[in-house]
Amino acid sequence: MLNMLLVEDNPRLQEGLIAGLDATAKVKVIKAATTGEIALEICLSGAEIDVILMDVALAGEINGIEAAVQIRREFPRMPVVFYSIQDDDAYYRAFLRSGILSHYAYVRKSNYLLPEMIIPLLEDAVAGRNFVDLEIEARVQEVRLKDENAPMDLLEPNERAVANMLAAGLTNEQIAARLGFRDKRTISRTNGQIYAAWGLVDSATDEKIARTRAALIVTTGRLLHWDADGIAYVMDERGEWVAWEAEMP
Repeated sequence: MLNMLLVEDNPRLQEGLIAGLDATAKVKVIKAATTGEIALEICLSGAEIDVILMDVALAGEINGIEAAVQIRREFPRMPVVFYSIQDDDAYYRAFLRSGILSHYAYVRKSNYLLPEMIIPLLEDAVAGRNFVDLEIEARVQEVRLKDENAPMDLLEPNERAVANMLAAGLTNEQIAARLGFRDKRTISRTNGQIYAAWGLVDSATDEKIARTRAALIVTTGRLLHWDADGIAYVMDERGEWVAWEAEMP
């Protein structure tokens, strides 16, 4: 029997899931939480948990996917089955950024709500297998392509303004002056957010390199990724990463 942590903020649904899953005699819901923060506290408390069943949209400050990432920092590859009725790009984007590779499933709540459908997902996650609902997979790919082809959509308005000035060759001091900031460190912090949103903090070892690459992304209007050898890649229409060829004069 699997010891399960349930993370669901709807009291009636939480109660129904506990009763239904316990009745299968294959899962024991040993703990229940209403937020990702509480779920993390339960895991850190020493509770012996084999698998987590987690709603994506939760009442706390972090969503279910972000909660899973924090939990997996402490408990690597903790099996998690995500479910959601939400169809917001932000959730699929969070899933893409999470880097979760194995021991998981992600399904629509409306399609997989019955205990007899949830049990196989839990068992597969514990066994290290993955499953993504076809509808979810289609939306994830849609968001991925949208983001790869519209990097500015990943930035907040102020960050977009800074990115455009950065690409125009302005210094931090000049950008701060134009935007009315007294402290140029504000621009440094904003630059850091831009680099993080575009995945430049992991690949660039130097701020100047990140700045140059950010300028290229603004100029091309495409989200570029660089490998360890400095080769740039861009996503094509098939969703595959291919080497990017810069247009030379």
